[in-house]
Amino acid sequence: MGLGRCVLFCILTLTALFCLLPCAQQTRAQQPPAQAPDPQPTQRKPDPGLLHRPPPKAPSLVIPTGKIFLDAIVTDTAGKPIAGLQPWDFKLLDNDHPTKILSFRSYDGVTVRPDPPVQVILLIDELNLPITEISFVRSQLAAFLRQNNGHLAQPVTIFLLTETGLQVQPRPSTDGNALLGVLNQIKPHISSISPAMGSEGALERTQISVRQLAAIAENEARKPGRKLLLWIGPGWPMLQSRNFEFNERDRRADFDLIVELTNRLREARMVLYSVAPLDSAMGAGTHDVLYQAFLKGVRAEQQADVGNLALKVLVTNTGGKILGPDNDLTGQMNQCIADANAFYSLSFNPPQADHAGEFHQLSLAIDQAGALVRTNTAYYTEPPGN
Repeated sequence: MGLGRCVLFCILTLTALFCLLPCAQQTRAQQPPAQAPDPQPTQRKPDPGLLHRPPPKAPSLVIPTGKIFLDAIVTDTAGKPIAGLQPWDFKLLDNDHPTKILSFRSYDGVTVRPDPPVQVILLIDELNLPITEISFVRSQLAAFLRQNNGHLAQPVTIFLLTETGLQVQPRPSTDGNALLGVLNQIKPHISSISPAMGSEGALERTQISVRQLAAIAENEARKPGRKLLLWIGPGWPMLQSRNFEFNERDRRADFDLIVELTNRLREARMVLYSVAPLDSAMGAGTHDVLYQAFLKGVRAEQQADVGNLALKVLVTNTGGKILGPDNDLTGQMNQCIADANAFYSLSFNPPQADHAGEFHQLSLAIDQAGALVRTNTAYYTEPPGN
């Protein structure tokens, strides 16, 4: 089965399976009936743990209509946030047409911080990590969690991806020491999908990875607030349709999935980041640039290619960063989290569309030399009522 058909079928049947487990309920100590007791130490919440996704019971996803909302990060040439901008400093183009900004909010991370706080999701990609790299990745994650005596600046959730699916920490935490307990549950895992399987194994790893990312996006779109998803690992294989026997139905399925991922990631207010260790087996200078051929956007199903679903393409299209490969994963993660609290939020009304799935290229810029604006690069129109 082609990638498009398999992924779309899995998403339609399994996205309902994807919901976060509720936080473990805390039992309350009963009070003595007579005089007030002596002060007792505060009871610590149980450490979070990795759990498999539960069976389906979530309600169907309701996507708001009307305005398109964007989060934008603006930095100078040194990567330092540019604060104090006003709506009139921005120029927004929708398919090259100037578009009016309807709402605008500035967050500087100091005097104005987002509420709810920006959540950081650390996804450990054991499915695509070489077995020789897993212990090193764990040590770098441990160093990250121990920073500042375990007091994390943002609420953090740990996801673990293997060939069997996702294991998920049920609640975010700012307690890095508690999260170390979660990390210590992760043992080196030999995937049943080995490189020796060639293109068949590469295709299967891509299908699982994209399916789980789509499920994450749909689930997170149900929850308020902005999220940073740090994909820790090399990502799934960079595939291209010309190397597989894809027919027109597969291409249509790929296009539908591109539309779904583009819109759901934006609606979830999720920014993707690629955090990659240096693969000692491949050596230095292996930074993959093939993805750059798939950054222009897909306007019609005839243009759809499995390469448009590559991790680095999706990272770029959400306004994230591609970091590494190098062995300072802790430093890479800190670079990502520097984007958490200094950003701008704005909205606009999309033009009336002729049909669902109509592609719209977005461009957001400011008239300031050296300024870099990162935000979602596109959206697709949806059927009425979605």
